[in-house]
Amino acid sequence: MGNLFARKRRSRVTEQDKAVLQLKQQRDKLKQYQKKITLQLQRERELAKQLLHDGKKEKAKLLLKKKRYQEQLLEKTDNQISNLEKMVDDIEFAQIEMKVIEGLKVGNEWLKKMHEVMSIEEVEKIMEETQEGIEYQRQIDEMLSGSLTAEDEEAILEELEAITQEDLELPEAPSEPLSDTVPEKQAVKNRPKPQLVAAS
Repeated sequence: MGNLFARKRRSRVTEQDKAVLQLKQQRDKLKQYQKKITLQLQRERELAKQLLHDGKKEKAKLLLKKKRYQEQLLEKTDNQISNLEKMVDDIEFAQIEMKVIEGLKVGNEWLKKMHEVMSIEEVEKIMEETQEGIEYQRQIDEMLSGSLTAEDEEAILEELEAITQEDLELPEAPSEPLSDTVPEKQAVKNRPKPQLVAAS
């Protein structure tokens, strides 16, 4: 009863996937057939050698004709395997191309929606407003930098010099003349050396 109301799960396996799987299965069967024929050819060659050794030339010739026919079948099998592999590659590449085309389609739809939201006129308007803003800011910068006269520049430099001098406070030079003699160092008194006392 639980299956009655259950939703059918949609399989992610596409028809292309099924076709690729069938082609690969056919290819694998042909490869198994090739192995079987190759082993049979080796056995028949050994058997033909044995028949020649035993002096049965006609039987060996007949066996080699059969071997030659099977070799031709083997070549046809190689061609069929090659065709199957090419078809698998073509289908897989076509699936990739379809995904790319679907992606391009979705991308184009989004671009159209974005173009509907923003027209060329709006973009031009935004660009003009941006340019006007840049020009206005440039005019403000020119007014600020151009309003200083040469006197203002000198006053600024003098103030800068005064601030620099304040930071460099030097000690005052002595007003008394310096003596020519250098005071001698006082002799260091001999101090008694500390003595070590044994711990009790």
